[in-house]
Amino acid sequence: MALMPVSDALAAVLAGAEPLPEEMLALDQAFQRVLAHDVAARRTQPPQAMSAMDGYAVRAADAAKIDSQLTVIGEVAAGRPFAGSVGAGEAVRIFTGGVVPDGADAIVIQEDTVADGRRITIKEAAVTGRHIRPAGVDFSEGDVLLRKGIRLTERDLALAAGMNHPFLPVHRRPKVAILATGDELVMPGTTPGPGQIVYSNGYALHALARSEGADTVDLGVAADTLDATTAGIRRARASGADILITTGGASVGDHDLVQQALKAEGTAMTFWKIAMRPGKPMMHGRLAAMRVIGLPGNPVSSYVCAFLFMVPLIRALSGRSVIHHRRERAVLGRDVGANDQREDYLRARLETRDDGTLIALPVNHQDSSLLANLAAAQALLVRAPFAPKAEAGTPCEVLRLPV
Repeated sequence: MALMPVSDALAAVLAGAEPLPEEMLALDQAFQRVLAHDVAARRTQPPQAMSAMDGYAVRAADAAKIDSQLTVIGEVAAGRPFAGSVGAGEAVRIFTGGVVPDGADAIVIQEDTVADGRRITIKEAAVTGRHIRPAGVDFSEGDVLLRKGIRLTERDLALAAGMNHPFLPVHRRPKVAILATGDELVMPGTTPGPGQIVYSNGYALHALARSEGADTVDLGVAADTLDATTAGIRRARASGADILITTGGASVGDHDLVQQALKAEGTAMTFWKIAMRPGKPMMHGRLAAMRVIGLPGNPVSSYVCAFLFMVPLIRALSGRSVIHHRRERAVLGRDVGANDQREDYLRARLETRDDGTLIALPVNHQDSSLLANLAAAQALLVRAPFAPKAEAGTPCEVLRLPV
């Protein structure tokens, strides 16, 4: 099969990816969940004019001159309005959050008065409307303030509470099952034998999926046998996974059994080679309702492919309004060579000049096994297929990596 362009591969991965069913969650459970519907305010905030300061509610005309004297006729605290109204020559003691009494149209803060029993002397002229929060200054009943497709922040939850919503409609979290393959893999903390390596891919993949709002299922490491690989795929289906991520065994060698096992289980394969670097031997298919992404075994290839394909798929199934990574303009910090037929994703560090220009500096070694360079990178520098040699200072595009 010819190498598939990255854009076509991403379109295939996202084809038919509809948001998962919705559920109602209490506010304290809805953090970082994706809103399934627009949400409108159930109340006006504030419902009445409120004082923004501690002081006295007055008629501005009565307190327009320094040394004016007013009679205090009552008190207002938050939650305890004054039943009467403010007349000529009168004032009401008021505290922050108190309802402005009828008749008053200004607040004189307590620092600008001198109190003597029930009399106050004005030391700073009042201005109509000063220190008053008008009714509805924050929002009004019916205002749509939270839009579907957003991932709810702590600030959104505070707003939802202020809008008088104890529950919010959100989409179910996607469930991502992750299966590693390879006889050569041993767990961190053990001593690798001859030809063995420490397993690292899954730790990045679980963290990346969870950071995007997915639940994950760890299927462990399957031995390089058809039976073990098949058993892992069946465990993914039994778990109810929406996405199965495999890592390793995606090439065409005698011991790369993932595609063989997937096909035997009935997976409809979409592609298994992409015109990209790193990550050429990536594959994708559907096994009934479960979407399958087969990642390469090299740790950098595995991560880059997961970032480019798994993350948008999770976002699409989560109902996010924005699912694609945003490309940013930068300039090259050093020369880069000409590219071949594959789209290149160079690991790069980012710097910002004093004038705000973003500089992309590719790391020195781009081998797909180098975890230290991946960890040090802050972005992927995107090089189009057949891009010519480019010198430092040439405009380029980057995708920021998670921080």
